[in-house]
Amino acid sequence: MLARGQLALAKGLLIALFDRARAERVEVALIAFGGAGAELRFGPAVPRWWNERWIEPIGGGGGTPLEAGIDRAARVLETAARRDPARVRHLWLFSDGRTTQWPARPDSADHVTVIDCELGALRVGRCEALAQAWAGDCLDAQALLA
Repeated sequence: MLARGQLALAKGLLIALFDRARAERVEVALIAFGGAGAELRFGPAVPRWWNERWIEPIGGGGGTPLEAGIDRAARVLETAARRDPARVRHLWLFSDGRTTQWPARPDSADHVTVIDCELGALRVGRCEALAQAWAGDCLDAQALLA
């Protein structure tokens, strides 16, 4: 995610999603995963504002522990499902798809959207494949900025 400004692109979109969640009073959670594990950085709660402390430390650069991130997200979604079973739960995954891990789709996610942050002429296309495997949508990060 460090190459070609992919991480900066993802962070910009993340800030826009937080702003939208705040305006619509929608509860969100932010899970950052990198290095050896995954960490819940915010929520689940309605964001009153976005805070650089949640987003700034998110790093990139290989070795993406996608399974750890999805496992953490699955636990947050399961808790939300028990608390309010009627509420629709969305999972948004920001990735460049450059991982060797292929976790299972979280059962408590009613809808999955993979934000493909892969940039450059040679694209691997794993985000699209993951979205299809999870019966979700894949959106191109650059197209969202247009």
